[in-house]
Amino acid sequence: MELYKENQLKIYNSLTKQKEFFKPVHEGHVGMYVCGPTVYSNAHLGNIRTFMFFDVVYRYLLHLGYKVRYVRNITDAGHLENDADEGEDRISKKARLEQIEPMEVVQRYTVDFHNVLKKYNFLPPSIEPTATGHIVEQIEMIKQIIGKGLAYEVNGSVYFDVIAYNEKNKYGILSGRNIEDAIHNTRALDGQSDKKNPQDFALWKKADEKHIMRWSSPWSDGFPGWHLECSVMSTKYLGEQFDIHGGGMDLKFPHHECEIAQSKTCSGVDPVNYWMHTNMLLLNSQKMAKSTGNFILPEQILTGENTILNKAFSASVVRFFNMQASYRSVLDFSSDALLAAEKGYHKLMEAITILSNITPSKSSSFSVNDWEKKCYDAMNDDFNTPILIAHLFEGVKYIHQLKENKELLTKEDLTLFQKTINTFVFDVLGLLDDSEEDNSEKLTGVIDLLIELRKEARENRDWAMSDKIRDQLAAIGIELKDGREGTSYTIK
Repeated sequence: MELYKENQLKIYNSLTKQKEFFKPVHEGHVGMYVCGPTVYSNAHLGNIRTFMFFDVVYRYLLHLGYKVRYVRNITDAGHLENDADEGEDRISKKARLEQIEPMEVVQRYTVDFHNVLKKYNFLPPSIEPTATGHIVEQIEMIKQIIGKGLAYEVNGSVYFDVIAYNEKNKYGILSGRNIEDAIHNTRALDGQSDKKNPQDFALWKKADEKHIMRWSSPWSDGFPGWHLECSVMSTKYLGEQFDIHGGGMDLKFPHHECEIAQSKTCSGVDPVNYWMHTNMLLLNSQKMAKSTGNFILPEQILTGENTILNKAFSASVVRFFNMQASYRSVLDFSSDALLAAEKGYHKLMEAITILSNITPSKSSSFSVNDWEKKCYDAMNDDFNTPILIAHLFEGVKYIHQLKENKELLTKEDLTLFQKTINTFVFDVLGLLDDSEEDNSEKLTGVIDLLIELRKEARENRDWAMSDKIRDQLAAIGIELKDGREGTSYTIK
């Protein structure tokens, strides 16, 4: 029997502002859409936090036995510099500044994004569609919205009529914003704007002469509005109504609010059953953001090439750090926090190694089933990773007691204990055991030291010591090779 049938998952729904029992649209299947990156620059760690959490959601749903279609888009066109439908497309701007093609910008940062996620042990999504690959579908959705009487064209641009939509629907249903208050508090538009109302948003923008990225449409040569692509791609791959839509809390308004309005206009139904939003990652107690320069790149953490941390940290330590707080909580990033996470991570890995060498007994002195249930209960409670980690460390305590013969487990219970802790640590949280990598680095350091000592012996004409180092390394399978550029080695 699939695990989801015996585990009742609850999800905090941003739409209803409460935890709800999860019931998918189709039994045994989950459709999940997460807003992906705009590929005009490197994703910083604050961006990655969101994707990392939904990687855990994806992993847990798969573990429960659901067939999951996970869609995460790539925004490679149409993202203006602000939410007022003004300014310049960020990708076009980058291309113009660097004097390269926009698709070169897109390719460069898409590849970088994928490389980062691979290093941090992310599972790839089921589908990763791009905005530029769905221009035709976006034009068709605009036609539908115009046909419903909720969009209008002015001077080659098309805008969604928020006031007209709000007459029969609730614009602001997700964010809790009141459209009447927004109208009252908004200054009148100046004569240069094409919009009827300040709240209206672009579905299609006419490109000016300098705009590089443009496509033909019934209204003008231009480009789609930022919000449109997600409505189009989520609908195409997950249907008019699907289970989970995720993203950072900064996307709740206006992006996700606009998605709801667009999709509901076309289908007549609420597009998403469970909206999920991750909270901010702070650096120096301030929001991590490229615009303020207050950020760190995931790659810089791995290499240690930054001015924020005292040393480099592994990808698994960063994952472990992120999972120590609820996704709905603000998380403060610092060197001290990572050092503490590193200690906890190594304790966990050490305990798992110890557990693999425990000898079973004829009886059990504690209930593995009860402990296992607590782990599932934590994840079933809105993917509560910090509580799960607390239970995993309860397991670490049991492991040390087993090692000291203060606790006992039968062969059957020991197998269940090993299986459960491995499942949650490696399969669900997505951690890797970096201890082998650490040992490899230590071995390299030792060999380099011995090569240096042998070099000094040779310079001092101490041939006996030189030969001893070479021969004893060879005896354990490490062969030294002397050449013009120095001494290298191979491990057999």
